Amino acid sequence: MIDAVRNAFRLPDLRRKLLITVGILVVYRFAAHVPLPGVNRDVLDQLFRSTDQNILLNLLNFFSGGALAQFSVMAMGVYPYITASIIMQLLTPIIPQLEELSQEGEQGRQQINKYTYWLTVPLALLQAFGQATLLSRPIGGTTGAVLENWGFAGEALLPSLTILISMTAGTMFAMWLGEMLTEQGIGNGVSLIIFAGIVASVPRQVRLLWQQGPTQLLIFSLITILTVALIVWVQEGQRRIPVQYGKRVRTMRGNRLMMVGGQSTYVPLRVNTAGMIPLIFAQSLLILPNTLSSYFINRTDWLGNVANWVFVTFSPQNFLYWFSYFLLTVAFTYFYTDIMFRQQNLPETLQKQGGFIPGIRPGPRTEAYLNGVLHRITLVGALFLGFVAILPYLASILFGGGSVGRFNTLIISSTGLLIVVGVVLDTMKQIEAQLMMRNYEGFIR
Repeated sequence: MIDAVRNAFRLPDLRRKLLITVGILVVYRFAAHVPLPGVNRDVLDQLFRSTDQNILLNLLNFFSGGALAQFSVMAMGVYPYITASIIMQLLTPIIPQLEELSQEGEQGRQQINKYTYWLTVPLALLQAFGQATLLSRPIGGTTGAVLENWGFAGEALLPSLTILISMTAGTMFAMWLGEMLTEQGIGNGVSLIIFAGIVASVPRQVRLLWQQGPTQLLIFSLITILTVALIVWVQEGQRRIPVQYGKRVRTMRGNRLMMVGGQSTYVPLRVNTAGMIPLIFAQSLLILPNTLSSYFINRTDWLGNVANWVFVTFSPQNFLYWFSYFLLTVAFTYFYTDIMFRQQNLPETLQKQGGFIPGIRPGPRTEAYLNGVLHRITLVGALFLGFVAILPYLASILFGGGSVGRFNTLIISSTGLLIVVGVVLDTMKQIEAQLMMRNYEGFIR
């Protein structure tokens, strides 16, 4: 890995791509510290210094790369775009027009991307409104609200509209930076922006662990290293399905006949096809009852009692929360993997190209065989993601003195580690591919 980066810096064009990548990430991190108007900084610092944070704020702050803790123009990061992308992926096999576009090659994908960008704008406005409304009231025992002048009547109208427009513009600016990074730099732009935000939070977490003692820092550093090794091992795991292409007779110039094809290859089925998407689905679903119940816990009637029970049951301090997190992650892994596999339409593609799996008839038999293999290896990937999901809970039980309230003391959260490792592996593969391409160019010359 280090040799690949060193060799990349020796080539002028690759060095330029790497410098552009670093430069865009620096611009994004600088924009993440541009504050929004009308924010009570003392209450904001008090809220995010608290060990009993709202789990919804934890999730939103994670996807913004810590920008929500600054409540800057980048407070939402690229999360609305991720939500729009997931919605479009789920709608593609359901809506015939979108399915036809997905099969039209690059032009169809560009049109779907355009729809995704359009969907991002209303989702960003909606999420900005939700975040601002959440922070306009006292949370977690704070002495006041982060946004004291929030509303759409009287003098609060103009500041509120400014906040909504600024947060939405920040998301669109982050998306533009991601596109520039993908086109001019190396790696997937949106993934690298999320990666930069996660890595930027590491010094703060290290400082918090050091304040708890060098032993705590050593233990959680060891857990992080072992988790990274496990993630790399599973992420790179795949089942290779052998594929044979039959020989075909092709007429060449001069009426000569030539046999083409007949080669053997394989189709890689990844153990973890879904990536970290099931974790996002599961966590987003779990925070819903906790968030809704928080609006009614101050009532003294039966509704208040039910809200208090739901709030306590689905809080990170409760075992049921983590057990539900594990089950939902496993279920969503199967769900999302099945959707992704159906979109690839692999059995039909193989049949059109004249390929077949040895011993398996093309068509429905091939589809049934691939589905069976995929379900078996997905079990390993689903259990792995479930383990990663509850890793903070297990770490706090084993090393936190039984206090699950310290679940957020890992150097990088388990979901963050999945993203970081995935982005690093993908970026390094792209660098190696660029180096290999230039080596071949040297041989041609």
